[in-house]
Formats: sequence, structure tokens, C-alpha cells
Amino acid sequence: MKTQDTLDIDNAIDRITANTSAHFEPFGWHHWPESPWFSYQFRRGLGETQEGGGAVSEVFQAASRIDPTSEESWHIEWKRIADRNFARAKDEESKGHVKTAMNCFMRAADYYRQAEFFLQPHDPRRLETFTKMEHSSHGFLKFLNPPGEVIEIPYENGAHLPAYFVRAPFPGAKLPVLICMGGLDSIKDEMWFMQAHGCLQRGISVLMIDGPGQGGALRRQGLVNRPDTEVPIGYCIDYLETRSDVDTSKIAVCGSSLGGYYAARAGCYEHRLAACISHGAVFAITDMWGNASEDHGLATHIKWVFGKDSMKTSMEKAKEFTLDGHLENMKCPYLVMHGGHDVLTVTQAKKVYDYGISKGVKCTLRLLDEEETGAEHCQHDNPTIGQEILADWLSDQFKIDQRALLKQSFNPLI
Repeated sequence: MKTQDTLDIDNAIDRITANTSAHFEPFGWHHWPESPWFSYQFRRGLGETQEGGGAVSEVFQAASRIDPTSEESWHIEWKRIADRNFARAKDEESKGHVKTAMNCFMRAADYYRQAEFFLQPHDPRRLETFTKMEHSSHGFLKFLNPPGEVIEIPYENGAHLPAYFVRAPFPGAKLPVLICMGGLDSIKDEMWFMQAHGCLQRGISVLMIDGPGQGGALRRQGLVNRPDTEVPIGYCIDYLETRSDVDTSKIAVCGSSLGGYYAARAGCYEHRLAACISHGAVFAITDMWGNASEDHGLATHIKWVFGKDSMKTSMEKAKEFTLDGHLENMKCPYLVMHGGHDVLTVTQAKKVYDYGISKGVKCTLRLLDEEETGAEHCQHDNPTIGQEILADWLSDQFKIDQRALLKQSFNPLI
């Protein structure tokens, strides 16, 4: 049974701090304390600037114009700086200034993700903004060396999973691969800033996907989420096995946020995986949202992703999304990485780890603390440290000699 203290730890995002001015908290910069959900999303956008997903001045410029009580204002101001960067990217590309174009496309992609976030699922601007985000991603991917690939992974009943494949910029006939995926609201286009960049720097190629209930799979094909995520991940591995540049003995999966459950569940039954990472752990969805009402900050998105018309029916479906009775089937090494002051939940990480250890799973738990930063959900306050930890852990599992690798790099600035 949860105590009140536990409930407080697990729902810190709803708490309005005593200091209602912009200030620093253990979980990072708290811009609008009286609008904590806006502050959380702003922290996310601000943090991703250091991975190329924006410019600090532009992000604060947008914030200075946002009315933190207006979702419409949020959309307008993020779209303003997204459009500006997209237009500049196209102009610089036409002049042959491809590095500048690439940088502008990267910023635009993350800004459009923010601009889309609070729009209603069936607002026509949502798909329009999402499409602009994808076009921006395609813009920066094509200027990577080697170029990123926009692909469609065959799925069930004629559907497909939208994805990007980026080969690590190092020689070698076959390289390890990380399958990168988000969770409830994070998507393939955000994975560069949360998981992929760090792995590419360490000689690990990446496959960034929109699984069922995510990104283009949800928005264009109506594919809602499912508890048996080993099935879509299995299709991803099937695809990777067709590539001549993939070391199929070294395929791993990482899921962020709710993707922490998705990745772990896949690792329980898809034994072609050599390693698994929960970038934000979830033992059971109903532990987090089982009693959430229609006014929960993520209610609209939860219902959309689950394909249900109420929180009650969404949570009925959510009862299947648990690692209880499943995690003991995981055979590969497993990293649980979590913010020690995660505003959504801290106890879920400890529960996953304790259960895994009790069942003989090769678990590693890494909780980031306030002093080192990265203590927010999915290290949104400092995604660089999150990428460093997960990518170093994975490179150790794959026995990559990073010093030797650096001498072989043909694109050291990626």
C-alpha cells in the first residue's frame, strides 16, 4: 500500500512550490511554478538545446512570450521559432551552407515537437505541425556523414513502423545497434536528443522508431499501444537482420519514460536482444495512473495512446502493462536509469530493480542525484549526462574500446 509520502514523491509534478518565481529545483529549472506541466515541458526543451535541439536564447525568447495558462500561446510561440529556423535552414541549404542548414533543421525539429505537444489529438494543426517536425528531421539526417535513412519497418496487417536508421560514423563491416524509442509522448524525432547521439559517438548505430501508440504510427495509422512490445520490437530486429552493416549479435533496445516499460517487456521475450535499457522505469502503469482522473495533466494523451475514450477505460487496459510475472524472463543485461528527483515517479525505478534482482535478472540501477544534475524525469534537465551514462554502459556491454575507436573515426564531430 502506498503511503502519503510515497504518493507525494510519485506525483511531484502537480505540486506548486512555495517559491512561485522562476527558480532552480532539484529536478532543474522551474520556469512557471504555478503551471507545473508547462514548466516540465519547458525544462525538456531547454535541456535539449545542449544536444542541438535548440538555442538557449531562442528557448527563453519563446518563454518570455508564452502565457503559461494558455495552450494556444504555447503552440504559437514554439511554432514561431520553429518556422524561423526551418526557413533559415532552407535558405542556407540553397546557398550550400549545409552545416548551418543541418543545425537549423535540428532546432526546428525539436521546436515543432514542442509546438505540437498541447494541441488536441484531432486538431488539424497537430498532424500539420508533426509533419513539419519530420521534414525538419529529414533535413538534418541527410547531412549526417554517413547520411541517416528514413525507413518504414513492415508491421502487422499492412501497417508499418516509421523509423530512422543512422549508421555510426566509424569503419567496420558490421556495427552494434541500439533500437531507440520513446514512451507516452516522446517520439522517434526526439530520440536524437535523448539516446541516439551518445551511442553514435561510441560506435553504436541507431534505429529510432515510432512504435504502436507513438508518433507517426499513432497519428497517421491509428496504431495504439499494446502491452506485448516484444512483437513490434521483433519486427524491428527482423528488419535489422536484413542489413549487411549490422552486427546481429549486438542489438539492444532502450525506451524512455513509458518506453522504460516497453523496452523491458520486449527484453523479457525477445531473446535476440543483447542488452536492454529502461531510460525511466515503469513497473506497472496502474501504479502511476490507476486512480488518475480526467483532469490529469496527461489525460488527453493517455486516452489517445491507449485508444480509449476515458481514463477509466484506459486504466482497465493498462492493467496488462506490468512487469510482474514477466521480468524474470529477461536473459540479457538490464540497465535501469532514473532521475532521483523524477517529478512523475521515483518509486517505480526501485520497484523494477528490486523485483529484477529478486528474480535473478542482471540488473544495474543508476539513480541520478540533485548535485550532479540529470535528476529529472529522463534527465530532461540535462540529457547529455543521461546519454553519457546509458551509452557508456552499453558500450561496456558490447566491449567497445572507445580509445581505439576514436582513432578510427571519420566524422569525429558528430
